[in-house]
Amino acid sequence: MRISEFGKQKLKSFFSLFNPQSPIYIPHSIRYLSLSQQRILFVFALFIFGLLYFRFYYHPHSPPLVEIPKEFVIEVSGEVRNPGIFIFKNPPTLMEAIEKAGGLKESAIFEKDSSSEVLETGTLLITKKESYQEIKVKLERMEANKLLVFSIPLDLNRVSVEDLCLIPGIGESLARDIVTYRERRRGFRSVEELKNVKGVGEKKYQSFKEFFVIKP
Repeated sequence: MRISEFGKQKLKSFFSLFNPQSPIYIPHSIRYLSLSQQRILFVFALFIFGLLYFRFYYHPHSPPLVEIPKEFVIEVSGEVRNPGIFIFKNPPTLMEAIEKAGGLKESAIFEKDSSSEVLETGTLLITKKESYQEIKVKLERMEANKLLVFSIPLDLNRVSVEDLCLIPGIGESLARDIVTYRERRRGFRSVEELKNVKGVGEKKYQSFKEFFVIKP
């Protein structure tokens, strides 16, 4: 690494103190100091030099940034062999989610468009048998407690009072006020609008804003 021009000037000024040609040549006057005073002066000089070094020369290597891969969480239930919650590295299609759950218990035919539909994280995929060889697929949202386990924000315009009570800092009274405000305003336009609800100050808003999202 290279020392900046300003750092070079500082080091040059420091070492000039030991130059006989310097008007403030110090070593010549050191002989008038006691041995203990000379030692103190020497330690002080080393301290100053160390400060200059760490200020203008030493730059510790920053650790490389590690990108945390995003997970796509899908719950599959109903007429599948292994119902449950599954994690994907990429947004899965409806058919990929069903295959991850072991496939359907019985063979069925899906429309081409629906089978290739891409699912968003937090989707609840329900497969229900309507009649012989007819499986109906319904897409909903996973339960709030499951979404929170996977750090998936809740839709502020769809959460219930019970769902809101799962959020740290929101009690039943505040949860009811939030739902009442939502009904009067016919929905939230933004998460920040929560600050208009009575009892939600800036500090409280900052503590739980990450738990919510507004979905179209």
